[in-house]
Amino acid sequence: MTSKHTAPSFQQVDIDLGDRSYGIVIGAGLLDAPESYAGLPSAASAMIVTNQTVGPLYRDRLVESLSSQYKVIHTVVLPDGEVHKTWESLNLIFDALLSHGCDRKTVLFALGGGVVGDVTGFAAASYMRGVPFVQVPTTLLAQVDSSVGGKTAINHPLGKNMIGAFYQPRRVLCDLDVLKTLPVRELSAGLAEVIKYGPIADMAFLDWTEANMDALMARDPGALAFAVRRSCEIKAGVVGQDERESGMRAILNFGHTFGHAIEAGMGYGAWLHGEAVGCGMVMAARLSAALGLVDDAFVERLTALVLRAGLPAVAPVLDARDNVGRYLELMRVDKKSEGGAIKFVVIDGPGRAVVRGAPDAMVARVIEASCRA
Repeated sequence: MTSKHTAPSFQQVDIDLGDRSYGIVIGAGLLDAPESYAGLPSAASAMIVTNQTVGPLYRDRLVESLSSQYKVIHTVVLPDGEVHKTWESLNLIFDALLSHGCDRKTVLFALGGGVVGDVTGFAAASYMRGVPFVQVPTTLLAQVDSSVGGKTAINHPLGKNMIGAFYQPRRVLCDLDVLKTLPVRELSAGLAEVIKYGPIADMAFLDWTEANMDALMARDPGALAFAVRRSCEIKAGVVGQDERESGMRAILNFGHTFGHAIEAGMGYGAWLHGEAVGCGMVMAARLSAALGLVDDAFVERLTALVLRAGLPAVAPVLDARDNVGRYLELMRVDKKSEGGAIKFVVIDGPGRAVVRGAPDAMVARVIEASCRA
């Protein structure tokens, strides 16, 4: 997978899912190396799905790399932002696939962040009951989380990611060079998902993240390479054991129950997903402490790290008249909820996470404290 022209150095993390196993390739210069795409399904055509921000930066380079493998390469450009993770964007892809006469061998390439990856994956899962697709994530958040594991979805006004499918890509290509053009706010949003992996699975990685946060914020190539690889290793291990989130995969949603409520309550796009998750992790850590699972020092440690990553730690007020009620209403729509009972990912001691419920009164106190912190 190396090239005489670009000679990209890379590392690979494999997700073991039997005949649906695939590699997450991590390194600099991957986008421009035709060898990065070797071994992908053969087809007469490919379709790149990107957005208005990423397309002008990287679409032509991806076309050039794919041109030796596919005779025809179509492009769909979606509007940018979480607010566009909708049926309308999904149908733009279907319209293009149908109008170009694409068949079930057509390979889709998701070139963008989490929204592009999720919508493209859902389109790939649905078109002709399934066509192959490849993730080419261009944000840190997508590289360490959303592009890995096959969760695809669109949002509904009443809940985030409530309409979708489990559908695995054929490959994930994490070119670290594309992170150079990432806005600072997007970098911070991605670091939320990096931080997440330590408390739920690997305290040594949390130690490393604390020691290297300044380097990560400065986009040090070595620090980013390790953060992406270790995050993908942890997620690959979890997904390999529980692909469809019937059990332990739910721990990857640490901070997400609160975070998704923030996103839906404020309106998609007001806060970036990673910003909501960062704040949501602080809230989930407070709930863990209220349940007697961790001490206050752990909550303070996680809060300090979230702040160092440039993320919010004070929760927004979603409804001035009944803020707690609004949070609870939105969290009851969460996919982990059962029979109207809200389930949270909490830290059951540093480096371990579990899914469990909590009394509404306790959750209410956490929300109130988090909104005035």
